[in-house]
Amino acid sequence: MFNRTLFLNCVLAATMIASVQVFAQGNQPARRPNIVVFLSDDQGWGDFSLNGNSNLSTPNVDRLAADGAQFDRFFVCPVCSPTRAEFLTGRYHPRGGVYNVSTGGERLNLDEVTLADTLKAAGYATAGFGKWHNGMQYPYHPLGRGFVEFYGFCSGHWGQYFTPMLDHNGHIVTGEGFCIDDFTNHAIDFMTANKDRPFFVYLPYNTPHSPMQVPDYWWNKFVDKDIQQRHRDPDKEDIQFTKAALAMCENIDWNVGRVLKTLDQLNLANDTIVLYFCDNGPNSFRWNGGMKWRKGSTDEGGVRSPLIIRWPGKIPPGQTIRPIAAAIDLLPTLTDLAEVPLISEKPLDGKSLKPLLMNGQQATETWPDRILISHWSKRVAARNQRFRLDEKGALFDLAIDPGQYTDLASQLPDVAEELKAAVRWYRNEVMPGYDNDSRPFVIAHPDFPITQLPARDAVTVGGITRSSRHPNCSYFSNWSSPEDAIHWKAEVEQAGLYDVEIFYTCSAADVGSTIRLKFKDASLSGIVSKPVESALVGASDDRIERGEGYVKNFGRLKLGSIQLPAGSGTLTLTATSIPGSQVMDFRLLTLSRVGAPP
Repeated sequence: MFNRTLFLNCVLAATMIASVQVFAQGNQPARRPNIVVFLSDDQGWGDFSLNGNSNLSTPNVDRLAADGAQFDRFFVCPVCSPTRAEFLTGRYHPRGGVYNVSTGGERLNLDEVTLADTLKAAGYATAGFGKWHNGMQYPYHPLGRGFVEFYGFCSGHWGQYFTPMLDHNGHIVTGEGFCIDDFTNHAIDFMTANKDRPFFVYLPYNTPHSPMQVPDYWWNKFVDKDIQQRHRDPDKEDIQFTKAALAMCENIDWNVGRVLKTLDQLNLANDTIVLYFCDNGPNSFRWNGGMKWRKGSTDEGGVRSPLIIRWPGKIPPGQTIRPIAAAIDLLPTLTDLAEVPLISEKPLDGKSLKPLLMNGQQATETWPDRILISHWSKRVAARNQRFRLDEKGALFDLAIDPGQYTDLASQLPDVAEELKAAVRWYRNEVMPGYDNDSRPFVIAHPDFPITQLPARDAVTVGGITRSSRHPNCSYFSNWSSPEDAIHWKAEVEQAGLYDVEIFYTCSAADVGSTIRLKFKDASLSGIVSKPVESALVGASDDRIERGEGYVKNFGRLKLGSIQLPAGSGTLTLTATSIPGSQVMDFRLLTLSRVGAPP
């Protein structure tokens, strides 16, 4: 396997020498700007009062734009994990092996260098609070990708937003209150603790992604509200879903305000770059400026996002920047603004937007046109400054037809061919083999004391069923036969003794099953000796009925210790004795190295 730790240690040593900067007078190192990045989940371009939506009020994001710059046409991916990968690397997501949103396909290849890696090498304190969605098991975990602090969850969606099960630096903990408020609390604490050194705080919020949960204060503002601005096809709009989404967006805005207030209180506002964008189009048919389609689509409505960047005293305020840009541009832009050297040796697909931010109209006049690609699940579209070629080859002039109603491909064959050539390049140079995934799930890594192996990443044989067709936050039920098994394709990085803990529920009537964990010649058996009863959790907090499955309050079973050999194989969980109707509902297995620091 690629030795990511050795590689980063080498580039860190080189960068520490290359990146030292001093003032013209004296030997005191110049402090680089702090960086705070907000990334919302399933919030559309139209979910802001800034962009003309009178159904809600987002004064804090609006203030960011007034005090900084906003991009008129900024593009992300149609879904979550690829946008995160492109933001973190400055490269199109297939280059990093991201081809799915779950079951391992969301993982970012280990030879990709992230923004956090780069900033950490330059001396930044780096932290992430929220939804990671680019890998769970170390070194895919945030703490293996340049972050020194992480609090949130690593899956694509989460089943409960109030006091949920979360990950804090690899360990399972219980959150406090509504998760967005909780993530913000941790970010504020981190900024306060690191106020005397440059910090990078990444806040990938997980709302307004479903389940549609939000505290009463925000919901009560919308429950009886008359929604005036509607989706362009109003028959497709679910008004209750819209209300819940907008309530969640106002909660996000309130938390943005809390972070901005903290920067003011710490006297750091002028020393901090603040950036806000979304990961894809809206997750329902609601007002979005009349654009075509929504999340999941490569049309304008599925991939257009706001991009707002504020740096008082450096970026002139009140700008609207017209040239198109994309998530791939954010890493080169932020490192350029902060004067941080790149440490990746791989070519970037993005380019620095610093000239546009600093020089405004003058830079815009000489800025060359470019072609940006939108892609998901083999569907590829291309966009230049004026035209979009959709995934079926239709051509739209967005300057006069922002809703993509009139196909001009036959009338403008030269324009269509130029964009088709870009699509062919992308398919031939970027996409080949990106979804041929042979990567095992890494367990027992020498640089990390704990491994999480959720039901999401497992495959089963026999009659075991998954609680939801959406794997991310699912659990297994109907484990009722010795022929049933749960498997993980795994690679043990370091041989050793590991404590095994299982997160489960089991009725009192079903207590007593003997379960066995096996990897190669190593095995461990134990008895499910205690009942853990739990009803389904989440429905009482949902504002509308969810499409994903519900979760439970899982207990912990200490199975014992297993001596794992290094190497590749299949980690298998089975039951050798089942006295009741089923073994358990299984959510998660953890391996903790015996003797490692907690």
